Amino acid sequence: MSNEDNSLEAQLARWSESLAAIARTGLAFTQNLYERERYEEVLHVAADIKAAFEESTEMRRERGHFVQEWMDNIGEGIPGYVTPKVAIGAIVGNDAGEILLVKRVPSGVWLYPTGWADVGYSAAEVVVKEVREETGIEAEPVQLLGVVDGMRMGFTKFGMYMLLFHCRAIGGELNPHPLETDGCGWFAKDQLPKVTAGAEWWAERAFAAINGEVFTASFDAPRSPMWRGTPAE
Repeated sequence: MSNEDNSLEAQLARWSESLAAIARTGLAFTQNLYERERYEEVLHVAADIKAAFEESTEMRRERGHFVQEWMDNIGEGIPGYVTPKVAIGAIVGNDAGEILLVKRVPSGVWLYPTGWADVGYSAAEVVVKEVREETGIEAEPVQLLGVVDGMRMGFTKFGMYMLLFHCRAIGGELNPHPLETDGCGWFAKDQLPKVTAGAEWWAERAFAAINGEVFTASFDAPRSPMWRGTPAE
């Protein structure tokens, strides 16, 4: 599964978030005032990069806002260690070989059920919970299809990993969540909604799994060279 965005804007976003993460983690752990000053300076450089990126995409915001936003997330010790957020995605199939999709609010874009990982739940438990809450369908996790880097795939501007599960529908009835979705339904491979997010990279594997194929979980291969962002062969 690969649909990497290697544009300058995508690289600027990645570099900015990476620098900010290094600085925020350093600020969370260090007790040395000199080091704090250096980390705060790195944070401001990261904010400048992000501001330049936002201006290039016509979403201008003040550098100070970025710095404050990042500083607000700094804690002490391990809670302050900056890591990517974790999301869970559910490829749910039924006996007819159809996939379960939800229509997102307010974008109107269709996608499989997704949600942030919750503390206290295993990843598989989050899948079951999210599918039930968003669609009313009871789902059973079958296999992990892959681990996806959201920034690398180009669908987030911050660090995020998505764990994509294949699930089997085992009960329930379609009942879309009134606040999180604007509808849900079952769709065949050749009848996906016109505005379905990312289908070009996930649909083939998703329907193969629904039709019984067993996969070894995929992951994004290391770039070579890793930092510059050229895809590995």
